[in-house]
Amino acid sequence: MRKEGDRMRTERGEVVERLECYLLEQQVGPGQCLPSERELCQALNVSRTALRCAIRQLTDEGLLYSKASVGTFVAEPKIRRPLQTYIPFKRTVELAGHVFTSKVNSFEVVGAGKLIGANLHLLIGKPVYRLRRVRFIDGEPFMLDTSYLSEDRFPGLMDHDFSKESLYTVLREQYGTAIRKGSESLRITYATEEEAQLLQTQPGAALFYIEGLALDGADEPTEYARVTVRPERVQFSSSMS
Repeated sequence: MRKEGDRMRTERGEVVERLECYLLEQQVGPGQCLPSERELCQALNVSRTALRCAIRQLTDEGLLYSKASVGTFVAEPKIRRPLQTYIPFKRTVELAGHVFTSKVNSFEVVGAGKLIGANLHLLIGKPVYRLRRVRFIDGEPFMLDTSYLSEDRFPGLMDHDFSKESLYTVLREQYGTAIRKGSESLRITYATEEEAQLLQTQPGAALFYIEGLALDGADEPTEYARVTVRPERVQFSSSMS
């Protein structure tokens, strides 16, 4: 049984590679619809089941996407964002030639829980801002960004409109606090009902989950963040030195 499973996985990988090569050779580019299943099966000399597995795999990887009752299309190239950087996501998206926008989903003051208090060096129950924003690439939601900051440290922060203003710019220019470094951890999570609605995806869909802590020049914790990202548009990378 194990050998049979290994053989099926190998065949599936070969079909994926053949499909990718075919799309390159036929110059089926971003935004263009794939040929019919029948045509692809004939061109690749594979069964319909194997083809559908390959299409599903490339869709899961964000290289293809489907439109109900229309067909399967080649996706736009993913935007690459280095891990462990505090270059604003907005800058990364714009350098890739896309339009980045934000919408504030909620902005409120809550009591710090144990985890938030530990990260921001606050006692449990101390007031913290919880700023939740949906981020868009070319008008399509791709990221849900929740930031926590101390209310005592940044009084009046709610006077700002963070659908138009940059949080880090406001911290630097209005409070004299510049983000200098931090840490991030990346893992996979699955969309809740609310996340699926905000990000226009399916409940249970795989998402990147980033947990980060930003520090100022004095190494004081400034922002604790939880971010979920649709993998179709973004690829995270790291360099070794």
